[in-house]
Amino acid sequence: MIDAGLPAGWEVRHSNSKNLPYFFNAASKESRWEPPEGTDVDKLKSYMAQNTKKPEGKIRAAHLLVKHSGSRRPSSWREEDITRSKDEAIEILKGHQSRISSGDISLGDLAQSESDCSSARKNGDLGFFGRGEMQREFEEVAFDLEPGQVSGVVDTASGVHLIQR
Repeated sequence: MIDAGLPAGWEVRHSNSKNLPYFFNAASKESRWEPPEGTDVDKLKSYMAQNTKKPEGKIRAAHLLVKHSGSRRPSSWREEDITRSKDEAIEILKGHQSRISSGDISLGDLAQSESDCSSARKNGDLGFFGRGEMQREFEEVAFDLEPGQVSGVVDTASGVHLIQR
């Protein structure tokens, strides 16, 4: 059996009604959409990539977004009024990129606390998407990445991103 990175007693199941994976603990009968406490997120991502059917022509990606005052909506769940400059946002993102590339932390773990996107609560996971569904600059980079690869800084109308496929 492939290690999904879940704590003992937990397993990944699939919701037919929502067509999404969820997490189930057979002993406690608890089910939840978010991974349980103690999950190894990197192992879970690898497991999901190997065991989830990918919709035809679509990819799955996660991202970490840092907004700036020039973003199309310069506010987020983290900060009501974002006043940092684009250059400051890029420097923040480069710091995050350095921590990720050193292996200090995963993009998903860092996105939970540092991303200005509401996807932060899902480790930055945007789910599956096809061409024409995301901003052009974001989409071009995401589709060029290999699974597991993290992009450099990507600039869109939303802000600056790191993308992981």
